[in-house]
Order: sequence, then C-alpha cells, then structure tokens
Amino acid sequence: MLIVTAMSGGVDSSVAAYLLKKQGHEVIGLFMSSGIETTACTGKKLCCSAEDARDARRTAEKIGIPFYSVDFSLDFDKLIRYFCDEYNAGRTPNPCIICNQELKFGKLLEYANSIGADAIATGHYASVVKINGRFSIKRAKDPLKDQSYVLFSLSQEQLSRTVLPLGGIIKTEIRRIAADANLPVKDKPESQDVCFVPDNDYRTLLERRTPGAAKRGEVRDTAGKLLGYHNGFQFYTIGQRQGLGIALGKPAYVIRIDAASNTVVLGDDKELFKDRLTADKLNWTSINGLKETESIDVLAQIRYHHTAAKATVHYAGPDSVTAVFNEPQRAITPGQAVVFYDNEGVVIGGGWISKNE
Repeated sequence: MLIVTAMSGGVDSSVAAYLLKKQGHEVIGLFMSSGIETTACTGKKLCCSAEDARDARRTAEKIGIPFYSVDFSLDFDKLIRYFCDEYNAGRTPNPCIICNQELKFGKLLEYANSIGADAIATGHYASVVKINGRFSIKRAKDPLKDQSYVLFSLSQEQLSRTVLPLGGIIKTEIRRIAADANLPVKDKPESQDVCFVPDNDYRTLLERRTPGAAKRGEVRDTAGKLLGYHNGFQFYTIGQRQGLGIALGKPAYVIRIDAASNTVVLGDDKELFKDRLTADKLNWTSINGLKETESIDVLAQIRYHHTAAKATVHYAGPDSVTAVFNEPQRAITPGQAVVFYDNEGVVIGGGWISKNE
C-alpha cells in the first residue's frame, strides 16, 4: 500500500514512517512547511521550522523513503486568523483541532490523492476503528499521550484513508524503537507550545496580527459590581486566576467574558462549576447523529487534559446539542471542543462549545 506520511521532524512521526516501511508499505514522507518561522514569531524556535524540515529529511534518508517538503504557508495563515478571530470574539480557541482537520489530514489527503496514494498516516496517539460501517477514533493505549480529543472533527472520508501506527504503543516504547533504529531524532525533545505561539505568548501574536482590537473595558463581579478595568478581554480565559491585574484580597477567577460589552466577569471558584453546555458545528463519527427527541449517555471531555465525565447529550437542533453532566464541571469554556466517548474510549462525536450554563 502506498502511504503518504506526515513527517514533522519529531520522534513520533519519524517512528510512524519507520514502522510503516518495516511493515512492507511503500512510504512517502511529506513535510508540511508553514512559513510561520519568518512571518509570525521571528527569532523563536517553532514546529514546522527549517530545522524540523532538515530533521525530517535526515530521518527519511535513514529509513530509505522518498521525502518532499510542500509549502502550506497560506493555509497556516488562515489558521492563525481563526486563532485571532476566536480570541477577539471572547472565545478560547483550540487551533490544533482545526489544524488537524484542515491541514494535517485535509491537505495531506489532497496531496495523497494527487499522486494516487492509498492512504495517509501521522504520528498521532490514537487508533482508527470501524463500527457499524462507520469510521471513528479510539483512545490510544498510552493514556498520557492520547490525542483522540484533537482528532474528533475528522470526516468519514479522512478517517477511511487514515493509518495511525502509534495508537497501540506507549511513548517509552516509541523512544526505544527510535533508538534501536538509530533514527536521527531519537533524542529530540517534544514541542510543548502551539506551533505558532512559542512560549504560549499569544498576547504578542494578537497584538501583531490584530492591532487595536484589544480595548480598555470593565471588570465586574457576578453581581455587577465594578471591580476595575482591563486592557483587552482577549487576554483572559475562563478559569484564569493569575495575571488579573486586580487585588481583591481573596482568590478570584474569570467566570465569563462578554465580548459585546467588553466586560470580564470575576467570581469565586465555586462559580466556575456548571452542569450544562451547548455545542454546535457537530461532527459525528461512530453514529450518524441524533434525531429530534433523542439523547445518548456519553463520557464528555471538555478540553485536552480534562478527565471525561458522565453526561447525557440531547438533540437541540440540526447542528446543535446540549450536554447535561451528572456532576458539575469546572471552567466549561466557549471556543473549546467537547468530545463524546463511549465506555470503550471510542469517539461518538463532538462539537464546539458555544455556551455554558
């Protein structure tokens, strides 16, 4: 089988390509160049950088597979615009999910189709499964590395053509495989930041990309009392405690961001707990969706490092659901994704949180 494998220059994608080649597949390595290194945050090391491209090429040569680098800078620029637009709308974005859907899998599949390849592959920690004629994502064997949450939005076409070699392997074994194969990146550390936001300094990026968008506004408590002022609601997120710029003599947290009135609302930790959310822009994987009056019991994950909690998902419209949790959850954040799992760790579907209650 001819498989186009995304190679980022990291150890995970390198081992994925190595394993596929070892299994007898015809593998082509593809580096997706972002152009971000010189257009967004000059001077700081980012993923998809020139250094990463060199590492990916060296690894492909070691494995013995063809390697190509393709410029996707215009597509990455759209991703950065989405990131900024979400913050400017008072939401906290998750660019990795959009990147996976549109770039790492969307553009990768387009490239694969253009050369007549059978499948695409990445180094994500998750597995593709087929249930009742539908394709879905299942949690990885390694719970500390599981990336199924950020893959919920992949389409049936994308999933049907995707191979994820690392889903059944733990991270320590990946390092051992890389060392045994003497891959050039065997000791390379992982990237921890959003690829175009080094050191998680998204404030600098927002100010550079959308100058003037952040404006002075009011900070109030949940009863409406004026507490002070902020210099841009974009620089706050639900649940934030540090860096509020206001001393109240007791712990305070961001409870709500009202972009329309340019207001940040603070409150006690207990006020962060909500038992209901609304989500839209849905993507169903293991099922074909909900019909009117239908509901389904799930384990719902509301952010990347959240422990999925029991909830019941109810139909709320053609592209909308409400999820009611058995127990209130802390800091349900508009702009983040909620992903629904069954008890076996298979993704049922998910959507984007628009409201918490």
